[in-house]
Amino acid sequence: MIATVLLQAGGMGTQQLIMFGLIAVVFYFFMIRPQVKKQKDQKKYVEELKKGDKIVTTAGIHGRIYEVADTTFLVETEGGGRIRFDKSAVSLEASKLLNTPTVTK
Repeated sequence: MIATVLLQAGGMGTQQLIMFGLIAVVFYFFMIRPQVKKQKDQKKYVEELKKGDKIVTTAGIHGRIYEVADTTFLVETEGGGRIRFDKSAVSLEASKLLNTPTVTK
C-alpha cells in the first residue's frame, strides 16, 4: 500500500517536470524568439539606412538622413535644422510606415 502511494507521488513529479518543460518551450517560442528576431530586424534596418532616407526617431522626430557616421546619423528636420542622433534611436516600425507609399482610391 505504501509502495503504491510512493509510486503515485513519484509519477506526479515526472508529470510536473514535463509540464515545466512544456511551459519553457512555449515561453521560448512565444516570448524570447520573436524578441530576438525583432532585434535582428532593427539592426539590419539601421545598417541599411543611407543618406536621403526618411526616418522617425524613437522620440518621434521626423527627418531625412543628411550624413551617416559610424554610430550616428545627422538628421535634417523640416525647418532645415540638423540634429545628430545615435543609430539606436531610429524607430523601425515608424520609419517603415513613413516610407511605405499609401494607396489612394
